[in-house]
Amino acid sequence: MSVNNPNLLIAASGTGGHLFPALAVAQQLPDYNISWLGVPHRLETSLVPQSFPLFTVDIDGFQTSFGVKTIFVMFKMITAIAKTYQLIKSKKIDIVFTTGGYIAAPAIIGAKLAKIPVILHESNYIPGKVTKLFGSWCEVVGIGFTGTSKYLPKVKTQWISTPVREEFLSAQTLEVGIPDDMPLIVAVGGSQGALGLNKLVRQSAPSLLEAGAYIVHLTGKQDEEVGTFHHDHYLEMPFYDNMAGLLQRANLAISRSGAGTLTELAITKTPSILIPYPFAAEDHQFYNGQEFVNGEASLLFRQDKLTADLLTEIVLDLLNNSDKLNNMAEKAGNLALRDSAKILADIIKKLSR
Repeated sequence: MSVNNPNLLIAASGTGGHLFPALAVAQQLPDYNISWLGVPHRLETSLVPQSFPLFTVDIDGFQTSFGVKTIFVMFKMITAIAKTYQLIKSKKIDIVFTTGGYIAAPAIIGAKLAKIPVILHESNYIPGKVTKLFGSWCEVVGIGFTGTSKYLPKVKTQWISTPVREEFLSAQTLEVGIPDDMPLIVAVGGSQGALGLNKLVRQSAPSLLEAGAYIVHLTGKQDEEVGTFHHDHYLEMPFYDNMAGLLQRANLAISRSGAGTLTELAITKTPSILIPYPFAAEDHQFYNGQEFVNGEASLLFRQDKLTADLLTEIVLDLLNNSDKLNNMAEKAGNLALRDSAKILADIIKKLSR
């Protein structure tokens, strides 16, 4: 760590949708002394310490209704704010960057108390509670979708798209043995998996495989039905490190519509069938996905309206229509900026001078 370089605190926690964009921005700031603020027992505890010092605060999400639990949530929040402020002072932090979620609240308030600039990135089309509450306290809120600005009328916003990791920006070699001339379907539920999506994919798999497709199915770690279906052209795994290579090779993705996943689909120009997580806060995955439908890059179906037979019919129709798939791929490429991480890093550099 250099004493002459700026000190940056990154606050990002929970899911890949929050962590991977933050890591992408960090990759663009090799000359910064970076500290990371997270929450115990979340994904960051396995991803971050190999690269940056991780500091954690115990905090819960805001409740929609007032009750006894609200008192404990507020107590944790006050404690987290105090600890974050102490961290900012002890590490002589010059600037804070956060990707939203409830970890952003103590980060933004701590930065405000310390009188240092803070930048927030909101990847979802419908901004989260913390973004709505504290966005006006930030120097700028980078947004992943252009339409998000209408939900933040008193906030300085800038469309930045959503950062992806560097490996998505260059050609990757796919290690799994799939013949180049065979169609590949990738099914993915995001960093935490998706049981409803998984069930639909398994039920559709026999017909899709019979039609000559290969399927790579990323199930997440919580699916008890893993291992119940077998086929030589069906590869099932909880996650896959080389997601960039997998999507670059895929002819079609069946996916949830988290903002980070959508951006990866756009950068890799992967046509997709989207099945939004039905219990996402404020139904934000539906609105995320609808932007890709409007952009002609995706088809979208509510999980409770989609059957395995219908999914099979839709997938086979797309695989048999190369012109439609190619058009969806090209349109997907228009929905994200490849240099999003660099744009955010440049803003951080400008504000931390």
